[in-house]
Amino acid sequence: MTLYDHVLVPVDGSDEATHAARRGLELARQFGATVDVLHVVGRKTLRLTETADERRRLRERGERVLDEIEELASELDQPVTTELTEGTPASRIGEYAEERNADLVVIGRQGVTGLGKRLLGGVTEGVLATSDVPVFVVPHGDRTTEDEDADYARVLLPTDGSENATAAARHAATVARTYGSTVHVLNVVDLQASGGLFSAGGLEREFVERLESEGQEAIEEVADEVAGTASGVEVRTAVERTTSFEGAAAGIHEYVTDNDIDLVVMGSHGRSNLQRQVIGSVASTVLRTVDVPVVVVTRPSP
Repeated sequence: MTLYDHVLVPVDGSDEATHAARRGLELARQFGATVDVLHVVGRKTLRLTETADERRRLRERGERVLDEIEELASELDQPVTTELTEGTPASRIGEYAEERNADLVVIGRQGVTGLGKRLLGGVTEGVLATSDVPVFVVPHGDRTTEDEDADYARVLLPTDGSENATAAARHAATVARTYGSTVHVLNVVDLQASGGLFSAGGLEREFVERLESEGQEAIEEVADEVAGTASGVEVRTAVERTTSFEGAAAGIHEYVTDNDIDLVVMGSHGRSNLQRQVIGSVASTVLRTVDVPVVVVTRPSP
């Protein structure tokens, strides 16, 4: 068995969902995983229908969406199982992932109701907030074209020293071992957040050095975790400063751009985000701003 044996791909008929499905199917093929493709007819939408004929057309549309992904899967030589169901989409996706023992949910950053590239779709956000399995979020504007497979040669693993960040290391290592990737382990020292009321007058050099020392310890711990999970994988480490009001997320975005990163793997929460119900602010901002796929890994159950 591998880390990803069973992949769930929810689709809604949007271009972004289809693009994400392609990436999910490619990933599953690399890992030898089975794939479920799910379309949820929204309960709210069904309530707005006035006739049985309208409800039938909604279900027929869902079947066509699934047929299109099944055809795509056939082109990629990846067997799939398809399912049409009803309910609140985000909740139903989470329930279905649990029912089918999925190891990974692959979903587009936007859906049919998305308003802009820099926003998260409501369903995607709901899945991220409630999922007990990692979620692979794919933006429509990633660098890989439709006629070529994704190549995750450079994987970024940000860490702030939290348990959640460490949990993500296993996933980054697994991807790196499968794709022959280099893993970049990054700690961003957020001088704005660390300085608080004192930042206007500048931070003491000793204080900044202590923050960087703590960051170095954090990346070394995670780098060891990666090496222990996938020996032979190349690991690079970095501690970077940021003074942006967007904090660590800005430093991650800059590192992704400067180092031509193909995939980000990160924890859903950091040390300052203790509530499981709401995705952490750093992960949320990264998801909205980078144009590469992001795997969001939840905190392991106690």
